[in-house]
Amino acid sequence: MEWVDRSAMPNSAQLPAARGVLSSYVLEVLSGRREGRGAMPGCADCALTDEDLHLALYLCYELHYAGLPGVSDDLEWDEHLLRLRRRAEHRFEAVLRDLTPGARGTAPRDLVPALCDAVGGPSMSMHVREHATVAQLREFVVHRSAYQLKEADPHTWTLPRLTGPAKQHLARIQAGEYGADHDDHVVHAELFAQTMGELGIDNQRHVHLDALPGVSLAVSNLASMLGLHRRLRAASIGHLALSETTSVAAMRNYVAGLHRLAVSAQARKFYEVHVLADEEHGIIALDMVQALVDEDRQLVDDVAFGIGASLVVERAFATHVLDRWASEETSLRRPLAA
Repeated sequence: MEWVDRSAMPNSAQLPAARGVLSSYVLEVLSGRREGRGAMPGCADCALTDEDLHLALYLCYELHYAGLPGVSDDLEWDEHLLRLRRRAEHRFEAVLRDLTPGARGTAPRDLVPALCDAVGGPSMSMHVREHATVAQLREFVVHRSAYQLKEADPHTWTLPRLTGPAKQHLARIQAGEYGADHDDHVVHAELFAQTMGELGIDNQRHVHLDALPGVSLAVSNLASMLGLHRRLRAASIGHLALSETTSVAAMRNYVAGLHRLAVSAQARKFYEVHVLADEEHGIIALDMVQALVDEDRQLVDDVAFGIGASLVVERAFATHVLDRWASEETSLRRPLAA
C-alpha cells in the first residue's frame, strides 16, 4: 500500500448531514436557516451512543475549539445553541452517572485500577497488536481523529478552575502534550495528523464527521463536557488521570501492532512518543489527583465519576468497533476510501 501525505492539502471539510431532529436544529442555526424560532426538539432516550444527540453536541462543542467550516464565530455563544446543548448534556451526564460504578472508600491513587476492574470491557489496543488489518487500523485512526486532532485542549479548560499544586501538575502535563516542555518536541495533535497522512487518510478536522458514529463522537464529547463546566473540573482531572496512567501499556500495544503491519516510522511516532511521555505523565497525574483531593476531600467522588464515565464510553466504543469487525463489517457509518 502506498502511504500518502495529505497534511498540506486544503481543508475540504463541510458541515455533515443531520441525523435527527437535534442535529437538524443545530445545523439550521449554524447555516443561518433558523434563528431559534420554533419548538426546540427534545433529547434522545438513549444518550450514551445516540447518533443524533452526539452529532448535535459535537457541533456545539466545536464552536469553542477551532470552529466549523463556513460557520460564523459569532455563533459560539448563540443562546439557542447553548440552551439545546445544556439539555443534551444533562441527558448524556444522567445516563453516564447511571452506568458508572461508585468507588466510595477507595484511596485517590487507587481509583483508576479499582474502576478499571469494575467497568471492564474489551481491549482495543490488544486487538490492534495481535489481529487488526491495515484497513481496520485506518478505521480506528479515523474514529480517534474526533478527539486526537484536538488532544489536550479539553483538559486545558480545567486549568483556570484549579489552584495550588493540582494546577501546577496539570500545567506540566499540558506542556508535554503541546510539545512545550522541550525545544525538539512536537504538539501531540500534530503527530496524530502525521499518522493519518502516513496512512493515506485526509487529516483535516471535520472531514470525516459524516462517517463517525455516535459512539466515537461520545468519546470526544465527554472530554469536552467535563472540560467546559467548572462544576465538573474534578471529573475532568479524573478523565485525564485515567488516560495518562493507562496509556503506556496501550501505546506499547499499538506500537507493536503498527510494527506487525509494517507501517512507516512516521506513522508510528505518535504512539511511540506517548510511550515515553506518559511514563512521566502518569506519575504526575496521580500527584495531581492527590493534590486536588487533599485540597477538597469532597471532590473525590467527582474524580471517580470522570474516570468511570471515560471507561464506560470507551467500553461502548470498543464493543461497537470490535463487534463490527468480527462480522466483517465497517465500524464507520460508511466505508473509508482506500
